[in-house]
Amino acid sequence: MKIEQMQWTQSAGWNPEIPGKLAADANWVLVFGSTEHLKNKRHISNIRKAYPNALISGCSTAGEIFDVTVLNDSLSVTAIHFEHTRLQTTYARVNNSEDSFRCGTKLAQTISHQGLRHVFVLSDGLNVDSNELITGLREQLPSGITITGGLSGDAGRFEETLVLWQDAAQSHVVTLVGLYGKELKIGFSALGNWRSPEPEYTDTHINSNTLYEMDGQSALELYKSHLGGHAAHLSATDTQPPVDFHSVNNDTSLAKEDINRPEDGTIAAIKAKTEIGPPTFNTAPAELAVLISCVRRKMALRQKPKKEVEGIRKMLGANPSLTGFYSYGEISPFSSGTKHELHNQTMTIIIFSET
Repeated sequence: MKIEQMQWTQSAGWNPEIPGKLAADANWVLVFGSTEHLKNKRHISNIRKAYPNALISGCSTAGEIFDVTVLNDSLSVTAIHFEHTRLQTTYARVNNSEDSFRCGTKLAQTISHQGLRHVFVLSDGLNVDSNELITGLREQLPSGITITGGLSGDAGRFEETLVLWQDAAQSHVVTLVGLYGKELKIGFSALGNWRSPEPEYTDTHINSNTLYEMDGQSALELYKSHLGGHAAHLSATDTQPPVDFHSVNNDTSLAKEDINRPEDGTIAAIKAKTEIGPPTFNTAPAELAVLISCVRRKMALRQKPKKEVEGIRKMLGANPSLTGFYSYGEISPFSSGTKHELHNQTMTIIIFSET
């Protein structure tokens, strides 16, 4: 695997300049950026000219991760040449949340399953029921195929989120990239800064993505009781509630945020690295790490997002290229053998390597 990265900012332009050395050899390019810059056809045209044979994937964000920097209002570009891995992509339009299951089913049915190792999904962040999307994917993909990805953002405005398809930034779109080949190794992990309060509760009435009761009590009233004085000030689009509900392997729990835990990203990196191979990691050194974290986590960590990314770099070492974005939701199992699901306020890490 060969990788090169570049970044565009208003103040500095492209750094380094494009095209890079990979040029026509790149077969996958990841582009993460603000809605404004992703809509700029000149930017996307420049990337296409630089990498004429590449599959270009990407989405709008609530912040871009480029190596150990965390920026807003930029473009982050990572060009990849896989030596042994084949790629196939497809897309589906999602008009509203009711389309989500159908969308997931269509995506999974459209790509070849022969030799499939992994699927990477980028989705509209506002018009999709991501749990139903993942369920549709899971029901149609072969057993054992892992799913990772994220929901696009728009800097916390919640107005319009975009996904790249056929070199154009579009809303109401979900894309899927299938990765094929036995040489491909993938590790993943997700951890968040939520801790269960006392006492703990068990969901007793839940239907699809709607939670009604916990321990026979109204989930809404329990939520308000733990919010305390914050309850009167929350809106439907609040991105930083101090209490929230989380689902892990079908168990829903009420949790409180702990904003003093940037080390969770490092712990997630350890787990992701462990997933990729034997404890020595010698057979599958990490080459590319895609970091997808929630906008709510970014806000909760305030001045600490960069420290978290720096901790991940320290754990993974100097070798892997780091890219990623702040999202409206992260898609990944928590670890090997657990169910693929949507996360909120986690640092989710996906590691790619070829042997």
